[in-house]
This record gives sequence, structure tokens and C-alpha cells, in this order.
Amino acid sequence: MKFLLVFDFDHTIIDENSDTWIVKCAPEKKLPNGLRNSYRPGHWTEYMGRVFAYLGDNGIREDEMQRTMTTIPFTAGMVDLLGFIGENKELFDCIIVSDSNTVFIDWILKAADFHEVFDEVFTNPAAFSSTGYLTVQNFHAHHCAKCPKNLCKRKVLKEFLDKQLERGVSYKQIAYIGDGGNDLCPVMFLKKDDIAMPRQGYTLEKKISQLAQDLSPVECSVLVWSSATDIISYLKLLIKE
Repeated sequence: MKFLLVFDFDHTIIDENSDTWIVKCAPEKKLPNGLRNSYRPGHWTEYMGRVFAYLGDNGIREDEMQRTMTTIPFTAGMVDLLGFIGENKELFDCIIVSDSNTVFIDWILKAADFHEVFDEVFTNPAAFSSTGYLTVQNFHAHHCAKCPKNLCKRKVLKEFLDKQLERGVSYKQIAYIGDGGNDLCPVMFLKKDDIAMPRQGYTLEKKISQLAQDLSPVECSVLVWSSATDIISYLKLLIKE
């Protein structure tokens, strides 16, 4: 039986938010106030659609976007962690569940030669139109009141596990590695043999500790990390067992 590693992307694999990093392509590296203020909570993907339209209107094309996106730094220790997973793929299945988009994640993983580490990437579908504009769509529809309109990560994880079970694959343990508020919903789906790995100082860690204070802690165990080398140490112990 393998282990399943579930990764968020922004502020987890990379040390930035890919959606805000793209603004470096904009004129004067910033967005007009009207556009910036048009975001409504829970509707980030529609907002990014408007950002991409603005970039397209200003003549920003695919090659320039790609050059900018591939300069995003990975989080501390992440290159080593992904290398370690790549060397031990017979033990680990590895997926990304992210509110970024397919184009950005594809560029970044391929540039660093990490796309083979991941078995599947679940994120908002994006593509360049015939006129050279980047367009993005919601990943799916769902009925979860806790999650943004375009993506419930718990639903993605549950559907992935169900599909794997149909193929006869079940996991010894699931490790969920993330940082954001939208990572809490899938973490609360984990069982007692699983582990949540929230990034130190980020929203997910704060929400998990708040739940513990409210005496309704998450069922799984929790390992807080500041560098991905903390995660490597944990995985090495797992393999030894």
C-alpha cells in the first residue's frame, strides 16, 4: 500500500501566490484600482478572468507571462522534497489540488522538471484564446457552503479516493500539505491515521489551532512545517516503518 501526498500549490509548493505574481506583467506592475476593487469574496476565478483580460488588452502575450511565472521561487526545502518524492515514486502517489490554474502550474512544474512527480493536478482549467488572451474557468460546481464557488478541495479529494478505490488502490496514509483557509475543508475530511501538514504562520495552521481551542480538533494528526525539509524528515520515518 502506498502513501498519498496531497499538495496545495500557492504558498505551499511555490513561495508566492501565482495569481498575484502575474501582475508583474501589467503596466507599471500594478492593476487599476477599479479592477483591483472588483473582487468579491468567493469569486476569485471570475476576478482573475478580468485580470487576464486586462493583461491581454495591454498586449501582454503568452511568452512574456511564461517568462514571468517561471521566476517564482519555490518554498524553502521544496526542491529537495519534490526530488525525494520523485526518487521514491513506488511508495508515494502525489496530487496537487489548487485554486491556481492549469497553465501556471504546468509552466512552473515543467520549467523545474517536476511535472513527473505528480500523478494528477486538479485546478481551474485555463487556456489561451485564438486572440492570445489567457482565459480561466471554475474547476467544478459544488454545494459546500465553506468553500469558494469554484473549488471545494474536500470534494476533489473524496472523488479522487473513490476513483482510486474503484481501481483497487487504497492508501496506508494521506498527508495533506497546505497553507490556506480553503485547505481546512479537505483536512477535516482526513481520518485519524492521516496527517495534516499546515505551513507555519499561515491561515490553515491558525484555523486548525482555533478548532483545538474550541475543543473540536481535527481527527487526523498535525505536523506544522516551516521548511519542506521538515516534511522530508517525516516521510523518511514513514518509509522506515
